[in-house]
Amino acid sequence: MTQEHDTGYKLLFAHPEMVRDLLIGFVPEPWVQTLDFSTLERVNASYVSEKGDARHEDMVWKVRFENHWLYVYLLLEFQAQPDRWMALRMLVYLGLLYQDLVRRNELTPEGKLPPVLPIVLYNGTPRWNAAEEIGELIAHGPEPLRRWQPQARYLLIDEGRYLPEALTKRNLAAALFRLEHSRSPEDMRRVVQELIEWLAEPEQKPLRFSLTRWLMRLLRRKMGKGTVEVPDVSDLLEVDTMLAERIESWTKEWWEQGLQQGLQQGLQQGLQQGLQQGEEKGFYLGELQTLQRQLTKRFGPLPESVQVRLSTASREEIERWLDRVLDAKTLDEVFG
Repeated sequence: MTQEHDTGYKLLFAHPEMVRDLLIGFVPEPWVQTLDFSTLERVNASYVSEKGDARHEDMVWKVRFENHWLYVYLLLEFQAQPDRWMALRMLVYLGLLYQDLVRRNELTPEGKLPPVLPIVLYNGTPRWNAAEEIGELIAHGPEPLRRWQPQARYLLIDEGRYLPEALTKRNLAAALFRLEHSRSPEDMRRVVQELIEWLAEPEQKPLRFSLTRWLMRLLRRKMGKGTVEVPDVSDLLEVDTMLAERIESWTKEWWEQGLQQGLQQGLQQGLQQGLQQGEEKGFYLGELQTLQRQLTKRFGPLPESVQVRLSTASREEIERWLDRVLDAKTLDEVFG
């Protein structure tokens, strides 16, 4: 399922509209506004190094920037954990790209290599903490040696770092991030309705179709292997109708699946990062279960909105609500 989801992401960023909005919305540089997005062109990114190392399906685009081409190297990173060696990987990939550009004589009028903007788009749950510059991975030797060390940096776009209120503008990439991190079917439906309005023109039908296929994979992934069956649809309007009809029943399934995934991630992190983190995750789940019991005992059955909020809460929030639940007279006082 994860591989299918990753493939869907690649299909989405094969559309120039998605790449344009990613650059406009998430590259904090004023010169981005001067790019001629009508010239956006996908570059064949299957190339081989002199030693036979192949790179396939990387997202490489080029766009006119003033009087020359700017290449955008978009690496979609879907691993469960940040890659410590990403700066090194990107340095190697850029070298392969530049070798290919030299081989095909795609140089500037002065015979030089064109500029490249390397971007890492990461959608994992743990926040990205890996080095973003190759120099951070190289041991500090004698001062005179530093001038000969490689220098290369990539631009990181970590989806999970953006607060929901920062993603409300009319931007296709921002909408994609909101869908990826939707906390409930109702949240997802609001974004789908915006996309229906934005992509109403006939020439946007291919992108609508790609978004619909990706949404189906996303829904099935969020629902997991439970009893809910997600039907296959072919357009965003059908997705909206389906969500409208099933929001109430799917919200509970979504919440329960979120708790199950949290437990599974806790076990996986315990195996990968040591017993201490596993114990911390177990303690967090214990606090969450205690809070649920206390809330139910004091205020009765919890509404779906509260269940969803609990399933996505941080440990700090859980602890804060546990302190309030004994004295609060209403649910609003607990979560206020």
